Amino acid sequence: MALVEFRGVSYEIAGKPILLDLSLRIEAGETLVLLGRSGSGKTTALKMINGMLVPTRGQVLVDGKSTTEWDPIRLRRRMGYVIQEVGLFPHFTVRDNIGLVPKLEGWTPADIDSRVDLLLEKVGMPPSEFRTRYPRQLSGGQRQRVGVARALAADPPVLLFDEPFGALDPVTRLELQQQFLALQRDFKKTSIFVTHDVREAMHLGSNIALLDRGRLDFVAPPREFRSAVSPEARAFLACLEN
Repeated sequence: MALVEFRGVSYEIAGKPILLDLSLRIEAGETLVLLGRSGSGKTTALKMINGMLVPTRGQVLVDGKSTTEWDPIRLRRRMGYVIQEVGLFPHFTVRDNIGLVPKLEGWTPADIDSRVDLLLEKVGMPPSEFRTRYPRQLSGGQRQRVGVARALAADPPVLLFDEPFGALDPVTRLELQQQFLALQRDFKKTSIFVTHDVREAMHLGSNIALLDRGRLDFVAPPREFRSAVSPEARAFLACLEN
């Protein structure tokens, strides 16, 4: 059984179609990259996984159960969510930002501290140096690292990434992409990653799902994506040659 599944999902806003009959399976441990141009429906699909949006038609299932049947809080706590703007609480320390969901889940302070320190080490931020800092005392790349650590804090089975590295400089972006791959090797999470960058998609994804104006154009591993023949796929692949 797929951990996340879209079954004939469509979504409209004021009669305007955003997604059209999307069917897609995401297996446990997979990194699926949702690739597409702006307005192709990538972020809309992502937000349906944690119930922030509800399909106009069809179903999104998590662990075999429709998102509309889940308690919204329980569903969202099963998922880490990383966005481009990070969304750290400015009045919380790094430790408190990362430990927020474990605290809500009833973890002991000692277990929270242990988890925070482990994750800071994993994202390359020594706990003794960064644990008590505030977001304003961090660079953009450091804030993004804290955002990734926060998403992993309560050990959720699913991670959602909405263009998390898009606003960073190229060097920091590559560093964080490499760190993402290392974290995937260590934690083996099911990840859904939104991007419009085909190089990022090829680098990070175990599978790539290309969306074109709300429709699924092609889905395949990166090595097979290179041989895709649809006009939209060829348009993205041409970016690799420039």
